[in-house]
Amino acid sequence: MSKWSQDKYGSRGVTERIFVRGLLHLDTPTHFGGGVEGTTDMPLLYDAQESRTPLLTGASLAGALRNYLREYEKGYRWEENQRAATKSWAECLFGHLDDQKSDQPSTERRQRSSVHSWLMVDDAFGQFPDAGDPTEFRSGVSIDPKTRTAQEGKLFDLELLSAGTIFPISFELWIDDQTDSDLLEAFAIALDGLEQGKIGLGLRKQRGYGQCHVTGWQVSRYKMTDAVQIIGWLTHDLANKPAYQAGIYTLLGVQPSLTPQGQAFGMQATFALNGSLFIRSYGNEKSEADAVHLQSWRAGEEKPILPGTSLAGALRARAQKIVNTMAATSERAESFVDGLFGRRMRSDGDTPSGSRLLIRETTVEQGISNLVQNRASIDRFTGGARDTALFNEQPLWGKPETRITVDLRLLNPTDAGIGLLLLLLKDLWTGDLPVGGESSVGRGRLQGKNATLSLGETVWKVVEENGRLQFSGNGSQEALQNTYLAAFLKEMGHGS
Repeated sequence: MSKWSQDKYGSRGVTERIFVRGLLHLDTPTHFGGGVEGTTDMPLLYDAQESRTPLLTGASLAGALRNYLREYEKGYRWEENQRAATKSWAECLFGHLDDQKSDQPSTERRQRSSVHSWLMVDDAFGQFPDAGDPTEFRSGVSIDPKTRTAQEGKLFDLELLSAGTIFPISFELWIDDQTDSDLLEAFAIALDGLEQGKIGLGLRKQRGYGQCHVTGWQVSRYKMTDAVQIIGWLTHDLANKPAYQAGIYTLLGVQPSLTPQGQAFGMQATFALNGSLFIRSYGNEKSEADAVHLQSWRAGEEKPILPGTSLAGALRARAQKIVNTMAATSERAESFVDGLFGRRMRSDGDTPSGSRLLIRETTVEQGISNLVQNRASIDRFTGGARDTALFNEQPLWGKPETRITVDLRLLNPTDAGIGLLLLLLKDLWTGDLPVGGESSVGRGRLQGKNATLSLGETVWKVVEENGRLQFSGNGSQEALQNTYLAAFLKEMGHGS
């Protein structure tokens, strides 16, 4: 044992090994791509040996955990510096590149090296839900904001794992006598993010895909300085471990000393549906209608949904319209919207950027989804029905109890960005901004009922009562107008 303890290079000075297993549940449809050809433009990644077993690679999971831990400690979009003398917790836990000056003062040559990760993240095989379809198919399209029609060559489809799919995930953390407390706390913070549903996985996380959470953990710890525990590590048997338990901080014995450094503005608003909502879903074999409103599997049953992708498209188009009207220059308008929703590739040389606005996918509660509407295309010259132009649709119809929730979160918010979101909320609230398709025939109009806005410890609550808005919470109503809306006007070149 003493010889092993002295061998710092062979064993890396490991004094303890911690094994953690968890049950990861997908809350919304999720896409883990594999880059292989399939029946869709973007097929799922499956195990090479078991062709219908979904695969979550350890690299994907480790990348999501690393990004969450980095933003937790340093804030949103903090960049790692290879030449920094002090490394972040994310770099220490997951490994990093090191680019330091040489110890020889007579040379400017730099020493480049890599520091290995102390955390091993395994691949995980998915288990499909017991009820419902194991996968879903969604279509995506880019809309031209000027013509409000689909852009040529921008239509695609993708395959998604259904909500309810479970991945048994597993980790192994090495601890040495010098980094014991810091590594363990960093590990616990990252796993707590998974447990609380704060980490998205896979494609288009900012638009509602990949929402997930962990329901329980198994933790096993082995001291490498104790012969009995070394034997326990060598004979590690997962089948005889205790039941899964929630609360990773308690299971690891960690009391977090670090508070989140990132700031976010949250908006949760509840709306009634005034009329109908129609987000087209193709290939629905369970209905005889030509087109059906989009539904998704939740807890063993299909429910109508408002996808984050559709809502984001409507919000971006209206934001672009507002900013183009208010901004002094078109360059300022384009830069402001891109900073909020992400930069698009408008030409081959453009570099896209991620969105700071996170939009969740939500279900529509207590709507009517089994009514079919027959329609006909009218010839504008004769006033009669066109030949072979009779079709039917199955939209989602609203009733007094129908409720739709809009859940937004703006990372690293600015006062001007919050001001624009308030204007978008106003347009949604009054029904001026429709969501979904066929808005020209009156679909997609919402009616605001209540909203909760939050920025740090400040909370605003807005409720509609008898046609009037009632404000509550510790936030000032005047601040919404005098601080955030005024900041937006100033950003657009109006006011002082």
